[in-house]
Amino acid sequence: SREMLIDFVPTTNGLSLADAPAFKKAAGGAPANVAVGIARLGGSSAFIGKVGEDEFGYMLADILKENNVNNEGMRFDPGARTALAFVTLRSDREREFMFYRNPSADMLLQEAELDLDLIRKAKILHYGSISLITEPCKSTHIAAAKAAKELVLFWSYDPNLRLPLWPSAKSARKRNFEYVGNC
Repeated sequence: SREMLIDFVPTTNGLSLADAPAFKKAAGGAPANVAVGIARLGGSSAFIGKVGEDEFGYMLADILKENNVNNEGMRFDPGARTALAFVTLRSDREREFMFYRNPSADMLLQEAELDLDLIRKAKILHYGSISLITEPCKSTHIAAAKAAKELVLFWSYDPNLRLPLWPSAKSARKRNFEYVGNC
């Protein structure tokens, strides 16, 4: 997995982000959530990705460790911040997101920073589409997938479509279909 960030969630349910009086921070990122879920169910999991060399990045590394997720594949970027997302479930039951990633550390994971040993030990490689949006993370994502393919691992792909992060809905559709078609 390659996405982990800080979610800021309103302390009051059912409000828009603008109407929320306060927020609490929580670890987020769908692939990281899967790694934690597997560990909580008694499985073995690891996280590969990049966060900022900042308090939030260290907090996320600690949360993985506390939840028995191997965090040796985490990298810390001294020049970029850990990604942030403000997310709420409005009264109409629709989620609303506002992301702060321009660029955030997760977008800057380089192929040379991949822990291929962790991939070689894995039975399943799980990842989401957000790492396909921009370079260099896109090429890193594809390199990890190629390594997994050569090792005959199972893949788990979560499209996890967050349109505000993509240049357009058309580009999101095209890149996801191209990627899945080439796997």
